[in-house]
Amino acid sequence: MGIHKFFMSMNDLERIIRCPGRFKFEEHNVAAHSWKVSQYAMFFATIEESDGATVNWKSLYEKTINHDFAEIFIGDIKTPVKHASPELKLMLSHVEEKMMEKFILDEIPTEFQPIFFDRMKEGKDETIEGRLLELADKLDQVYEAFAELQRGNTDVEFLKMYENALKKILHIPLEKSVSYFKEVMLQDIIAEESVIDIKSITLKILEN
Repeated sequence: MGIHKFFMSMNDLERIIRCPGRFKFEEHNVAAHSWKVSQYAMFFATIEESDGATVNWKSLYEKTINHDFAEIFIGDIKTPVKHASPELKLMLSHVEEKMMEKFILDEIPTEFQPIFFDRMKEGKDETIEGRLLELADKLDQVYEAFAELQRGNTDVEFLKMYENALKKILHIPLEKSVSYFKEVMLQDIIAEESVIDIKSITLKILEN
């Protein structure tokens, strides 16, 4: 038992490709995704904090950088599959949780195990940090899908990814962050030149 195995597992995250099985102009791996999510969350946490909210930065960073670690056990399962039914989503979460528990017991030094059990649990919850994680995670889906649509990737999976992630962001209860995304960032996104008409798609979603 030793932290060595935990550190070596970082290499596994680099080899897990997001949205597997689809043609992509640009590949993204889970390790890079986690880093980007932490950056997005840091920015929006700054917005929330500047508006008077209290942010637990330690909790925020732990949630964001670890939120997909369990994918080393089952890989990146496509969102439509994960959400095919509440029962399936619950089963997958249970499998991830149990495999994560076993990994901690087998590989993390005993004196640090209670910390890791807390650190590696599901991070999306009703706290401001959990909501920031949700926003940041969906934002990376928006950017990954946008990059493919912008280049002319006609795979309907990326259109669905863009639409679903955008809709979820707009309903996350973080008023200041969502307003900034909608009024500033989204305007920059639709102003970009794109092979596929992202502007029309986006405006249609905003109207609903």
